[in-house]
Amino acid sequence: MTYWCANGHRVAPLFAADVPAPTTWECPRCGQPAGQDQLHPPGAPRAEPYKSHLAYVKERRTEAEGAAILAEALRNLRQRRGEE
Repeated sequence: MTYWCANGHRVAPLFAADVPAPTTWECPRCGQPAGQDQLHPPGAPRAEPYKSHLAYVKERRTEAEGAAILAEALRNLRQRRGEE
């Protein structure tokens, strides 16, 4: 099975005969996806911007929910420390 990336690199990995070959393979030279069609290789994957844990939390929680969760966590912490 032969794969080609958008940069024209040829990759020919070996697979077991009883296992179906994947439709794409990562090019070891440039890291781009490589496909089995030399004239139409797959495009570069879409780059996802880095998101912090806080950004993901803000997608799922409202400001009020976040404040309530923080207040509960602080209350539990103070109880364990014996401050309340």
